[in-house]
Amino acid sequence: MRKPNRRAAPMLIVGCVIFGLGSLIVKFVPVGAYAIAFWRLAVAAVIFWVLSRFFEQKLPKSRQALRYALLSGAFLGFDLALWHESIYAVGPGISTLLNSLQIFFLSAIGFFFFGERLGKMQLLSLIMAVAGVALIASPEFGHNQNAGWGFASGIVSGAMLALSMVFVRKTHQTEATPLLPMMLLVSLGGMAAMVLPMLLLDSGNLYPTTLRDVGLILIYGAVMQCFAWGLIAYAIPLLSLSLTGLLLLSEPVAALLIDFFWLNKPINGLQWGGAALTLAAIYLGSVDN
Repeated sequence: MRKPNRRAAPMLIVGCVIFGLGSLIVKFVPVGAYAIAFWRLAVAAVIFWVLSRFFEQKLPKSRQALRYALLSGAFLGFDLALWHESIYAVGPGISTLLNSLQIFFLSAIGFFFFGERLGKMQLLSLIMAVAGVALIASPEFGHNQNAGWGFASGIVSGAMLALSMVFVRKTHQTEATPLLPMMLLVSLGGMAAMVLPMLLLDSGNLYPTTLRDVGLILIYGAVMQCFAWGLIAYAIPLLSLSLTGLLLLSEPVAALLIDFFWLNKPINGLQWGGAALTLAAIYLGSVDN
């Protein structure tokens, strides 16, 4: 039974909201989608390296574990880059909601590759999610010429995040790896995966050109990648699965509210209904075991 912790739930909410606020940095810093993913992971890599040295946590000795951790990072890099592309195309709210569909990709991977069974509630939640995304998409396609790419990149980013999580799991199955070295390897793997696409696709906006943009990218890497994710990783083991699934929805909810109230993105009643249906589906899919 989990040890009760009154601070865990507020910490998880704060972590999710701060994580979601990173979408604002992506939207307003004129650096390419792949390049800003590289810089975010580079800032995080430096921080995790310093912390690993300070706490004397060692890298795994197994080459297989090293490969799995670096592969996890490569998928995370593409998750971030495609999420950034989706933010540019359809805004932080919808893109973050689409990225949260990773729970269904995890279920599919578990079913096809690990022999895990899908419950009736998970199948129902998948149908609900498809219906919810359709409700969100229909008005967006009517007025946004970038909607197709925005939805495609947002959904594929969720698949990349799911694969990243799978390889984190395989790393631990190969050799127990402390958190800080794991995150260092993940950051390095993501950086390596971003080098070629950012040089090919973001050659005109590879790096920040003002002190403001440099500061925002430092915040993006240190606060969103390290601090916010640290809060989430700390809080999840202290809470029940059902409460965790519910509270994790604070990230896409916060992003949708930012989109509507701060960025003045038009979101009509049909889309709000689709968002609510998709959030309910994500919640049901995350708590059914």
